[in-house]
Amino acid sequence: MCCAVLRGLRGEEKRKMKTLKKLWNAVTTLLVAAVVVLAVLLVGARLVGLHVFTVLSGSMEPTYHTGSLIYVKEVDPYEIQPGQVITFLLSEDTVATHRVVEVVPDEEDESVIRFRTKGDANDTVDGSLVHYKNVIGTPVFTIPKLGYLANYIQHPPGTYMAIAAGAVLLALIFIPDLFDDEPKSGKKEDKASSKP
Repeated sequence: MCCAVLRGLRGEEKRKMKTLKKLWNAVTTLLVAAVVVLAVLLVGARLVGLHVFTVLSGSMEPTYHTGSLIYVKEVDPYEIQPGQVITFLLSEDTVATHRVVEVVPDEEDESVIRFRTKGDANDTVDGSLVHYKNVIGTPVFTIPKLGYLANYIQHPPGTYMAIAAGAVLLALIFIPDLFDDEPKSGKKEDKASSKP
């Protein structure tokens, strides 16, 4: 009777461990899926020719909210019309996204065009014209709030936190295998028992 109770307890313990392992696998699968989706949104978009930028100011509110991630597709500058939103280089290291209010041809060379732009939330047009060679493209879609995360992980200490989170996630995936007391296959036992 005592052995039967012990076997019953061990059987119950094994069932609990299997349930716990299934739950653990489901949680880690969801975490990995979230990381993959985030990686596709932040990096994978570049593989299909989109540029990804974080909106850092409110000049285009309510069209693009501060902290949004915008995806910009390259476009032929000669096809840009007033009313379109463009993303352009303001300087070597500054990118802006504003609406075109006027296409201005060059007085000396008609093949050169510039754009007069204005932020939707701004009262006045921008102080300088945008040369057509500085146009990166036009935004095709946006994801609100994701820009905060993207901006955070692109700079320390956010970069270090992202690396640490990836390492912890990998550890979480492999932890159940470390505590698995059942052999993966019976081959080792068969070999050991078949020796004379």
